Amino acid sequence: MVLKKRLFYLFYLVFFLCNARAQTISLKYEMRGVWIATVLNIDYPSKPGLSIAQQKQEFVNLLDKDKQMGMNAVFVQVRPAGDAFYPSRYDPWSEFLTGKQGQAPSPFYDPLKFMIDETHKRGMEFHAWINPYRMVFDVTKSSVAPNHVTKLHPEWFVNYGKQKIFNPGLPQSIDYLVGVVSDIVNRYDVDGIHFDDYFYPYPTSQHFNDDAAYKKYGRGLSLDDWRRANCDSAIKRVHDAILRLKPMVKFGVSPFGIFQNKSQDADGSNTTGLTNYHQLYADILLWLRKGWIDYVAPQLYWAIGKQGQDYRVLLDWWAHHTYGKDLYIGQAVYHADERDVSAFLRSSELPNEIKLLRQYPQVKGSIYFSNKSFLSDPGGFVDSLEDNYYKYPALVPPMKWVDNNEPNAPELWISPNENLQIHGMLDEVSQSEIVNKYVLYVSQDAATLGQQPIQIIGGSNGISWFYFSVLPQYIPSGATVFYAAVTSVDKENNESGLSNIIRFQKLKNGNWRGFVGY
Repeated sequence: MVLKKRLFYLFYLVFFLCNARAQTISLKYEMRGVWIATVLNIDYPSKPGLSIAQQKQEFVNLLDKDKQMGMNAVFVQVRPAGDAFYPSRYDPWSEFLTGKQGQAPSPFYDPLKFMIDETHKRGMEFHAWINPYRMVFDVTKSSVAPNHVTKLHPEWFVNYGKQKIFNPGLPQSIDYLVGVVSDIVNRYDVDGIHFDDYFYPYPTSQHFNDDAAYKKYGRGLSLDDWRRANCDSAIKRVHDAILRLKPMVKFGVSPFGIFQNKSQDADGSNTTGLTNYHQLYADILLWLRKGWIDYVAPQLYWAIGKQGQDYRVLLDWWAHHTYGKDLYIGQAVYHADERDVSAFLRSSELPNEIKLLRQYPQVKGSIYFSNKSFLSDPGGFVDSLEDNYYKYPALVPPMKWVDNNEPNAPELWISPNENLQIHGMLDEVSQSEIVNKYVLYVSQDAATLGQQPIQIIGGSNGISWFYFSVLPQYIPSGATVFYAAVTSVDKENNESGLSNIIRFQKLKNGNWRGFVGY
């Protein structure tokens, strides 16, 4: 009996250690995104009216730090409140960019194109984050341009608190939204369109006055069902427009963290509080089942063990309601910055949340709100990310239902006079139009190449050549021989097979020499 107990505890210890290691190692495929909020200049730019050079430098600095911390995607708020960070025929220039709504940058440039190009240079994804219905953030403070749609068609909007909200029950609101999204998708090389949690507004004691629209367009539905149907129609039409224009562009939503409570529906989560379905009229599960969205990123902004809204409980619930689509978890690093939730002041809270979500194969990664809080590291968790969980870069998980065609593998060669330099190119120039990043693998065992990305670089569309520098930190410790190979990755994150292999051998003088083949 004593021997059996010892064997049991030994088995448990080995299992625990292996499982802990599996949770802390860096994964090959994982969404590691960060929200960059522009409303009220939360993250970017630091204030309105900066010079063009300052705006550009601030964004580059954000990207470089995000890349250093292991991020592979940014979700940038390009339309915070019926205004735009790009030239638009629908919305005026954003006051959060230039200081006055409708005023263009001077000298003129296109911030959205600049941000996309800089993001792609770093091998990262750029998702255009849009608030679909909020059109004036604060009527007491916001500058509103004369050509703003709220001035041209005031009958389309509902005043709610200090904001002006597009009335979701009007056909014009959907038409306008579809036009805005179509314009972005058609003109810009975005990787995705992203909606946040603001559908019908979070309820207050004020009545949301859509009575006239309901009377005209209600179609015999209850008020609640009609409101949900309005959001359904908007999501479906945006999905259809994207599919028609550029089917490779992803479309996703980051809703409030609770869909329904168990007290309201037997299939709801064991939680309390307001819900997407009943208060915000967002039927997220319908959108997933119908395939209208490619991913969902619920905002699980509560701590592990929080009574009524336990992170662990909600994570498990969402993991079992994905309907074959990708699930990312919205992480609340801002709580540590604002010091409003004591659990997030512990440096262990975020790592523990990552450990939990990695136990679910349905969960494909995280998106952090927001960039400012993430970079300032008030909770002291950045070291855990850089040194453990995000030690190595990761590829954004491919969505095979969008596209599953692999690009061609590149061909590598070595220049004899260059130490630890790898050159490569695609064997077909046409492939360079669809490949947008290259991935370097390094290992002492050639058979294990392709398992753990070491470095990811962006590939400019239309350019078929590239090069890598194998930095000292990438070389296996103590190695006298190691191997390297590269893959190409297309816009949908489909990865090619391995290139030909380069063998590096350490010379007596301490330098390395590369040889094609092994």
